Amino acid sequence: MVVPPNAEITDQLVRRIPLESFELVRERDEGPLLAMRLERLIRLQRRRSQVHEDAFKERLRTEAKRNDILAAIALASRDSLDLEEVLGAATSLLGTPLVRPALSVASKATYEHNLAAARHAFEHTPTNADSIIWLGRRTAYLGRYAEAIGIYTQGIALHPNDARIYRHRGHRYLSIRKFDLAVRDFEQANALIRGRPDEVEPDGIPNAQGIPTSTLHSNVRYHLALGYYLQGQFAKALPFYQEDVKIAVNPDMVVASSHWLYMTLRRLGRDAEAATVLAPIAADMKVIENGSYHRLLLMYQGRIAPDAMLTPADQG
Repeated sequence: MVVPPNAEITDQLVRRIPLESFELVRERDEGPLLAMRLERLIRLQRRRSQVHEDAFKERLRTEAKRNDILAAIALASRDSLDLEEVLGAATSLLGTPLVRPALSVASKATYEHNLAAARHAFEHTPTNADSIIWLGRRTAYLGRYAEAIGIYTQGIALHPNDARIYRHRGHRYLSIRKFDLAVRDFEQANALIRGRPDEVEPDGIPNAQGIPTSTLHSNVRYHLALGYYLQGQFAKALPFYQEDVKIAVNPDMVVASSHWLYMTLRRLGRDAEAATVLAPIAADMKVIENGSYHRLLLMYQGRIAPDAMLTPADQG
């Protein structure tokens, strides 16, 4: 930028043009004056940088007041802290500590291999929503739920309108029994999918036939209703399960949604309505992966004895 000899470099000019984007050149040599002006510009730039940093810290403080846990996760993600320590030990509804699921040697090796591949993809495209989601999913399959939550939290900062990331983070909040946070994420996801076309959700751990049995919309509704159920808000869960049973497109979705609809109606004391949920359930349904829900429904019908549902571990 060429500046006439006696021109004033105003604050308005400084604010409009970033320091790093231009160079001052005087029409005649005024070395001392130019040095003074440049020093002044540098001071202004530093003050603006400090303002931005102060604003960032204030946003963190505001977030901390609104939700201490989410703020802690955000800070831990930024500073590479131990997220397990930040969230605290997960506790069951009975008050006992939750432990990571035990994996066979072969399963653990497969999951770690898949995680390495997901991390490799993420390192090449760290801002891509799919890369973030798969890194979080592969991390969670190893029982590292708090770490997965941190990954999704960073993903939401980059993609605040991507319902998929809220859906997956909400799922992992359920895993560590943070029901209020889970419901908040699922409610946000439900708002984001409204009016948008549905899509098949790819399986991270494929079933025996390699056929995905659920969609983004069905998973959001299903898990939002589950969050309400686990909070004891049965009346809020009911319409979601009723809708899911009505629009289920395969036997797996039918038995999963029917189980929770039956349980919700029983909790509400509407036993006659609950009985009607069982009527369409047949023993020969072609269920691929939700066999446990299918057997539970058959038990509710009286076709399977309760004792037959227990594994040796359940029986002590």
